[in-house]
Amino acid sequence: MRPWNEREQAAPHTVRTARVMDAEVSPLALDALRFDNRYVAELPGDPVAENYRRQVSACYSRVLPTPVRAPRLIGWSAQAAALLDLPAEVEDARCYAEVFAGNRVLAGMAPIATCYGGHQFGNWAGQLGDGRAINLGEVVNRRGERWTLQLKGAGPTPYSRSADGLAVLRSSLREFVCSEAMFHLGVPTTRALSLTLSGEEVVRDILYDGHPAAEPGAVVCRVAPSFTRFGHFEIFAARRDASLLQRFLDFTIATDFPELVQEADAKRRYLGWFAEVTARTATLLVHWIRVGFVHGVMNTDNMSALGLTIDYGPYGWLEDYDPDWTPNTTDAATRRYRFGQQPAVAQWNLLQLANAIYPLIGEAEPLNAILNDFATRYASEAQSANAAKLGLPSYAEDSDEGLFAELFALLGCVETDMTLFFRNLAHVDLNAATIDPLLDAYYQTAALSPAVRERTEAWLAHYAARARAVGEPDAVRVSRMNAANPLFVPRNYLAQLAIDQAETGDTALLDEWMAVLRRPYDEQPGKERFAAKRPEWARHRAGCSMLSCSS
Repeated sequence: MRPWNEREQAAPHTVRTARVMDAEVSPLALDALRFDNRYVAELPGDPVAENYRRQVSACYSRVLPTPVRAPRLIGWSAQAAALLDLPAEVEDARCYAEVFAGNRVLAGMAPIATCYGGHQFGNWAGQLGDGRAINLGEVVNRRGERWTLQLKGAGPTPYSRSADGLAVLRSSLREFVCSEAMFHLGVPTTRALSLTLSGEEVVRDILYDGHPAAEPGAVVCRVAPSFTRFGHFEIFAARRDASLLQRFLDFTIATDFPELVQEADAKRRYLGWFAEVTARTATLLVHWIRVGFVHGVMNTDNMSALGLTIDYGPYGWLEDYDPDWTPNTTDAATRRYRFGQQPAVAQWNLLQLANAIYPLIGEAEPLNAILNDFATRYASEAQSANAAKLGLPSYAEDSDEGLFAELFALLGCVETDMTLFFRNLAHVDLNAATIDPLLDAYYQTAALSPAVRERTEAWLAHYAARARAVGEPDAVRVSRMNAANPLFVPRNYLAQLAIDQAETGDTALLDEWMAVLRRPYDEQPGKERFAAKRPEWARHRAGCSMLSCSS
């Protein structure tokens, strides 16, 4: 079974200039990349060529990556490379590092940073834009698929505000790992092609506590059909530029939603697009909750119009089940983006997108109807996902609500590893259901009071009776559960161990872990340590428990 913000204008910033790579020094595969940069060709660009912080009344600004001292490729995704018709194995590591760190710009590339706005922590933040991301260009592969290459951490842009546009190895490795892990978990996501050390140091205050420190710099090359965000529409609406708003929406539909182009009536076409974005977002959130992912910073500028997980900043993995947990130190006071609140935040973000495109619709009622459908769709898909997690073929409205309500209440009674609990549940004998197969999921079995044990055993009996009533062979139940419940997820403490090692120049752990994460639903003998629950030393260590937006 197949697993499932306005800022003051800053002074000009001087940067070194990347150079165009000559074909004769380019490996054949890179030289053969076919660029079709429709974003630049069809949308209005910033007339100012200089790279300094400013307000931009256009869709993008041309900007070159900032070359780095000594780029070294330390991570490569063969699966992401295949999307671009690039080889699984790097042909020339030195040359690839030069390109994917931003030192060299290939012929055909058209590097830009895009303009967008957004609501951050519930408040309108004005112009934001690609402050440390640079789109290199759009590649069309042999199958006619369009993929945008984007460098994150490749230097300042007109949208960098007070920042330097760089990234550190710590955050870059986390993005590289999680982007690819999410894909293999079956969660819609942007991809990560490469991870490259810059050979330079970048100063960051990891916890915003007045203790900045130099860290190794790095650049991630991200891949997606497009990096269009809710904020791309919000900025034009906020500026009351209905013409550019409409132009951008028409472009987005034509490039990323071509199936909607045939609708001749513009209003119906735009409503159809909003309905599709809403549906994709609901599905995305169901998957986040299914695997225990917490984004950490669900601002509207971090929401993809394509329904993809985008911008892996202070994300975290729900190891012990706590619906109120957030991995983001910036969000610690209000917990706006906590695990259990994510679907409601997604709907609120969709409301902001609806407000942005309202000038093109002129009626609130159809937009509200679509927004209301989000909750219905999410609930239905979440019920199906939960049923699969228990190995049930479907959710029974009349009998399963209490079953699931009690389950999630029990998970919160004692510190319980969510991933291991659901995985181990498949080992329960339906004819003699006991708590024993689940004990490894509890952080402290001594905390299992007699009352909690008795309550858990009662739930197991209820569950076993429900599963037996389906009338399927138990192997079918187990197969269905193991396709919905991963064994291996990118746990926070494992990411920190890989970071610690990589900072010494050793990527062996990173390489081994990435190989395991490409088969998250499979038993992998000898790799059990990558499925182990969080150790006690990681409970309060930065990077293992909470992170800041600098992460």
